[in-house]
Amino acid sequence: MEKTAWFRFYEELNDFLPEKQRKRDIAYHFEVSPSVKDAIEALGVPHVEVDLILANGNSVGFGYLLQDGDRIAVYPVFESIDITPISKLPRRPLREPKFVLDVHLGKLARLLRMLGFDARYRNDYDDPEIVYIARKEKRAILTRDRGLLKKRVVSHGYWVRSDHPPQQVREVLQRFDLFDKICPFHRCMRCNGVIEAVEKTQVLEQLQPKTRRYYREFYRCRNCGQVYWKGSHFRKMEAFIRSLGKP
Repeated sequence: MEKTAWFRFYEELNDFLPEKQRKRDIAYHFEVSPSVKDAIEALGVPHVEVDLILANGNSVGFGYLLQDGDRIAVYPVFESIDITPISKLPRRPLREPKFVLDVHLGKLARLLRMLGFDARYRNDYDDPEIVYIARKEKRAILTRDRGLLKKRVVSHGYWVRSDHPPQQVREVLQRFDLFDKICPFHRCMRCNGVIEAVEKTQVLEQLQPKTRRYYREFYRCRNCGQVYWKGSHFRKMEAFIRSLGKP
């Protein structure tokens, strides 16, 4: 006998739904009672994007089994608000903001590194490798692939909505409440290594003639040896950082 539960998704969770299902009750039909997690992901929303589930007004966990006539309210992650007292979902905040990004987000990785965030990226990572890195190193997955976030073993992640890198940065900063944690120019934009000040004499062979003549302060990546200095590109990056502000 067919049963029906009614789902309502709130705020940015509607981004995962077809236009006709957004910001309204959705009928979910079933025969054998599925878990609320399975139903939520069948409707298109990855579990890592969910922070609170109410079944008929009561907080429940992902293992709750749907009953005929249930009314389910699903809320997004509240990174800047502690809802631990009311949520039945496992909440394991990362000790520090660290990320691993999929192959579509190379420019975002460079911008996050510029802001001082630990962002692992390679253009040949496949999904199993990304999941392995995220679990082993306790990183949040940033991806343009919704399906990647539905994998059961993924505990932290975010589906990046925009395809415009500056807007992607703002999304990530807001989603993980990172505006106060920006510490720019101490990570290598090329490899994610830590950069440190070096004497000019140590990097002379890597510099172009005009750079040697006009600049005195230099920095070098401990990992890959990339050299940085405060040229016109530095001023442009500073202007971009100032433009981020706070929401």
